[in-house]
Amino acid sequence: MNQTDSEALLKSLRQRFEKNIGRHKGLEWPTVMARLEAKPEALRVLAEMERTGGEPDVIGYDAGTVTFCDCSAESPTGRRSICFDRRALDSRKENKPTGNAEEMAAAIGIEMLNEEQYRALQTLGAFDQKTSSWVQTPAAIRNLGGALFCDRRYGVVFVYHNGAESYYAARGFRGRVIV
Repeated sequence: MNQTDSEALLKSLRQRFEKNIGRHKGLEWPTVMARLEAKPEALRVLAEMERTGGEPDVIGYDAGTVTFCDCSAESPTGRRSICFDRRALDSRKENKPTGNAEEMAAAIGIEMLNEEQYRALQTLGAFDQKTSSWVQTPAAIRNLGGALFCDRRYGVVFVYHNGAESYYAARGFRGRVIV
């Protein structure tokens, strides 16, 4: 990542941070900037989150670490129409999606949210009111061919199940990275 791109990303992150102060009450931008300076490799991850439509923002600060999460209103546009994992992708005989959530998260350098983290994110705003997001799935469910996804409808967060090989234009995934 070149200097110009880094500066543009930092400017976007700071503007989003200042616009959505309710997501990180009591935290100041210089603290976030100090963490980013201490872990410059995090900028590449945040740039990928941004590039794929995640609109990363700070949602937590604990023990000197800063947590960034995808805070786009809907599931990130660059991470939709994908199935859950490699096993699901390989099981499709036709009409295969272009990828899967687990491998895409790993390539970006983020952790896919679990149900608890997804519900915590929803306390900071109303996300996925028209889309849905895959979430980490317990092995017992995944071993039976299923996977979990969440959304927010009627002011309530719902968790559902689907075949892990399914994919929809309105379903992607959200992730987080701790810096």
